[in-house]
Parts: sequence; C-alpha cells; structure tokens
Amino acid sequence: MNTLLEIHDLHATVQGKEILKGLSLTVKEGEVHAIMGPNGAGKSTLGAVLTGKPGYEVTAGSVLFKGRDLLAMSPEERSWAGLFLSFQYPVEIPGVSITNFLKTALSCRRKAIGLPELSPAEFLALRKEKMALVQMKPEFVKRDVNAGFSGGEKKRNEIFQMAMLDPDLSILDETDSGLDVDALRIVAEGVNKLHTPKKASLVITHYQRLLDYIVPDFVHILKDGRIILSEGRELVAEIEEKGYEGF
Repeated sequence: MNTLLEIHDLHATVQGKEILKGLSLTVKEGEVHAIMGPNGAGKSTLGAVLTGKPGYEVTAGSVLFKGRDLLAMSPEERSWAGLFLSFQYPVEIPGVSITNFLKTALSCRRKAIGLPELSPAEFLALRKEKMALVQMKPEFVKRDVNAGFSGGEKKRNEIFQMAMLDPDLSILDETDSGLDVDALRIVAEGVNKLHTPKKASLVITHYQRLLDYIVPDFVHILKDGRIILSEGRELVAEIEEKGYEGF
C-alpha cells in the first residue's frame, strides 16, 4: 500500500496559542483512521491545518500528501490533489446552487489532474448516481448550498460532495455531531460505499457511535496537541469504559 499522508512532528498555533504540539501520523491507501480525544485536544485544528484554513500557522514539522509538500500548497491545490474535508459546521452559501457549486468544483479538480470536463449528460448521470448513494431527493440539488438546511441535510450534502469529487483522502470532522440515528446511518453508509482499497479516511470524533458504522483500522487518542496512543479498533471500547482521563 502506498502512503497517502505522512505527518511528522507537526506544531501549529491559532491566534498565537499553540494547539498542535508535535503530532505525527501516517495514513496509507485503504486505511480508516479514527482520531478521538477530549474537547480542545486539537482534533479540528488538525483538519484545518491539513486543508489550509486561514488563521492556522504551522510553526514546525512537515506534512507530505502523496509525496508532495502539502504545506506549500494552497487550499485549492490541496483539494485538486485529492484532499477533502467534511466540515463540523458546514457554511451556507446563499445564491449558489448545489449543482453549480459541484459542477465548478468537479471541473477544476478534473482539469488539475489532466482529465477532460464532463459533458452535461455525463455530469447529470454522475450526479444521479451519487445522489442515490446518500438517499438524496432530486429537488435537493436545486437548493442553494446549505441555505436553510437542517443539521442532517448539511452533513448529507457534505458526503454527496465527497462522492462527486472522489477524493483520495477524506477528513470527516465530527460528521456525527447533530445527527439523529437515521441520518447518522445514511451518512455513514455513504462514506462506507465510497471507500476503496485506494482511498483512505481520517475520522475525527468524540464518540463511539459513529465508529459503530464506520469501522476504523486504527484508533488514535489525541490529547494536548499530541497523539498519545495508537491501537486497533478495540481501543474504542476502552475509551468508552475509561473516558479520556483514563489515558
């Protein structure tokens, strides 16, 4: 298996406060990694740093994505290279339809990797296929991006975007937050259907319930800006029993 993501001794600050304090992690093709930890540990900061969110300053360390220096790339270039972030709190974009948003994003990604733009018929066929994957009604894509959406609709739209863009590494930042049981199951099933031996996922979560549906190969406990323990999926049950204070 090829290595997709290699993080070495990563340090990062937000508004002058150090949040990541020497984080190291390797993710290979086909793997599902769960990052778990208490509030303020640095979980969402990790996702923000990897995707190049403004306001997060890397002060030390390195990150390679498919052998390239990720930190030297713009947020757009990271997306085009095959990195995707499902936001904890997806933003609303009034005035921009889901269809137009995705058509533009997909065209940019395909152009960046040397593929021709899809014809209108090809795009509509792909859209229909991926909508079925996340059990999305046809009228959904006529709406503006996340405008007036419920929490479950926003998360489902995130997985729909992921399905359309077909990233190599997907970062799911607390995708389970605000979801009822049915919405959680639909979102998780969509993620599982998109997984292949060439794709990988980084699942950031507080709780076991998401990992009952998206079963990780590796579980990491992140505390105070560092990964303090990495084990197999059995670690999830141990966390439920002990809590994070037990580590």
